[in-house]
Formats: sequence, structure tokens, C-alpha cells
Amino acid sequence: MESQNKASVPVMDGYERRVVASRSEGARTCDLLLRVLALVLTLAAAIVLGVDKQTKVVPIKIVDTLPAINLPVSAKWHYLSAFTYSVASNAIACSYAALSLVLAVSGKKGIMSIVIVLDLLMVAMLFSSNGAALAIGLMGYQGNSHVRWTKVCHVFGRFCNQVAVSISLSLLGSILFLLLVGITSLRLHKKSK
Repeated sequence: MESQNKASVPVMDGYERRVVASRSEGARTCDLLLRVLALVLTLAAAIVLGVDKQTKVVPIKIVDTLPAINLPVSAKWHYLSAFTYSVASNAIACSYAALSLVLAVSGKKGIMSIVIVLDLLMVAMLFSSNGAALAIGLMGYQGNSHVRWTKVCHVFGRFCNQVAVSISLSLLGSILFLLLVGITSLRLHKKSK
């Protein structure tokens, strides 16, 4: 009976233990690298959009018989709730990435299931804010003839370009959080076997 139990338990020599340990270290290094990149990208997205403002002097014609009046008009990120949501969600995701980086470095094993749920929450929040900011950004680039909203990006070009850069950075950050969910889920699944 004892010989059957010994045969069913895999025995690892020193080389196999090193391979398993190096795979574990590689996964942990990948996890930490993705968290650092997510932190940097969401921080950059929040800063790029958070400092975005542009003022232009625009000629406005009130009556066809009178000359146009030149008025200064400003475009600021906090004038639109979708951009405010984007800045706030990127700041939250950046703060969470810093916190999860500290938790990942500390090596607490029981916390990984909570980290997966919070990573997934960051994915949902970032994708929703990216969608909202992108929808408003497209309105700025293309306008909407059905509701008579005209294009504004031909006037506020720098403002719109910064919005596009911020959305791109945030989208990359949300993809990194999605990769983190997948990697951490696979790692927990392999440990449960």
C-alpha cells in the first residue's frame, strides 16, 4: 500500500524545483511590470487631460448686416462631465495601481482574489470612462447635424489633440488591467489544481 502512495506523489529533483520557482518569479515580475505600466499610463492620462485648456478668439456674427464680434472662448476639460469622469477614473485607477503594487510586493497570498476583483473593477471603470470621453471627443471632431452641434476641433485643435492622447493612454492602461485580470486568474487557477 505504501508503494502505491509513493508512486502517485511526484518527486521533484533540484532542477525541477528551480524551474517551478523561476516560472513563479517570472509571473510575479510580469505582474509587477504590468502594474507599474498601468500606474504610469493612467497617471499620464489623468495629467494630460487634467491640464488641458485652450482659449481662442472667435469671430461671432450676430446679425448679417453688422460686422462680426471677436470674443475669447475657452475650452476646458471640466466643462464636460465625460472628461471630468475620465480624469477622476484615471486618478482612481492610478491610485489603485500604486496600492496593488505595494500589496503585490508584500507577497500576501490570501489577498490575490480581492486584487482580481479590484483589477476587474478598474477595467470596467476605465472602459466606461474611455467610452464616454470618446463619444464627446467624436462630437467635437465631427459635430452632429441632427441636433445642430457644430464641430469645435477645427477651432480648438490643441485641446482636441490632448483629449485624443489622454483617451489613448487610458485605453492602454485599461488593457493592461485586463491583462492583469487574466494573468492573476490563470495563476490562481494553476495553484488550485
